[in-house]
Amino acid sequence: MTTFYLVRHAEPDWAFKNARNLRGAMRDYVPLTANGLQQAEQIVDAHPFIRESELVLSSPFTRSLHTAAIINRQLVLPILVEYDLHEWIPDNFELNTHAEITALTKEFFAHEGRHPEGEPKIWETKQSVVDRTRAALAKYLDYSKVIVVCHGMVITSLLDYGYEEVELGSVHPYVMERA
Repeated sequence: MTTFYLVRHAEPDWAFKNARNLRGAMRDYVPLTANGLQQAEQIVDAHPFIRESELVLSSPFTRSLHTAAIINRQLVLPILVEYDLHEWIPDNFELNTHAEITALTKEFFAHEGRHPEGEPKIWETKQSVVDRTRAALAKYLDYSKVIVVCHGMVITSLLDYGYEEVELGSVHPYVMERA
């Protein structure tokens, strides 16, 4: 049995994205804000139980990597990047504005993360998020406790939080056993 401490990354600097007009996959290269840096610095002290962890895993997106690096500066653990811990993909990287992506997020929740029958959608389903996340985590079941820095929709989907907003820098235990 492995306890994964799912950590939502700290506050990203979306103004940086807008100022640089980052589009498509480039929008996920944004760093943390000054507030986000402070949030990341406080995670270990706010959740001292994560000090027992043996490994840090991170999504490949900059906001998660930045958060993981700050956490790991205090813990000095092996740190690995897992591609399939990336954020939910709302749009196949086709859209550019926050408003467009917000509309798709509302649609995702309205349909409980499932594509309506006969209606093609560009957003990733909840089941896809859960399946890829569980597959990524299954590689680390030989560990007892692992910190996983990822994204709100990943945590929401995996823990079946429904519409609950996952706070930036928050920690959510998730236990997984071998099948």
